[in-house]
Amino acid sequence: MTNRLDDQLSIQRAALGVLTYRQELLASNIANADTPHFKARDIDFRDALAGAVAGRKDASLGLSVTARGHLGGSMESKQAASARYRTEFQPSIDGNTVNMDIERAAFAENALRLEAALSFINGSFKSQQLALSQ
Repeated sequence: MTNRLDDQLSIQRAALGVLTYRQELLASNIANADTPHFKARDIDFRDALAGAVAGRKDASLGLSVTARGHLGGSMESKQAASARYRTEFQPSIDGNTVNMDIERAAFAENALRLEAALSFINGSFKSQQLALSQ
C-alpha cells in the first residue's frame, strides 16, 4: 500500500522540490534587486522536473575558496545545476539584471503552482484516509 502511495506521489514530491527551489531563486533575485552586478537566475521548470523525476543528479556545486579562512563546502542538488542566468535586454547601469516586474510575476505564478501542488497532495491524502476509514 505504501509503495503505491509513494509511486503516486513521486511526481508531486519532485514538483514540490523544483517549485521550492525556484521560489528560493526568485526570492533571491527580488532581494538583490539593488545589488550591483547581481545577475538574476531562474530555472526551466519542465527540464528541472523531468530531471528530478528521472532521478538525475546534476553536477555537484562547490563554493569557491578565495581566502585561507573560507569554507569550501559543496551543494548536492538535482535542481541547482539547472539554474541559469536570466537574459535581460536592458540591464541597469550597475550591471544588475533583475527586472522587478518579471520577478514579481514569476514569484506569484510559482507561488500559485506551489499552492496547487500542495492542494493536490492534500487531496490525495484525504482520499486515501477516506478509503481507509470505510
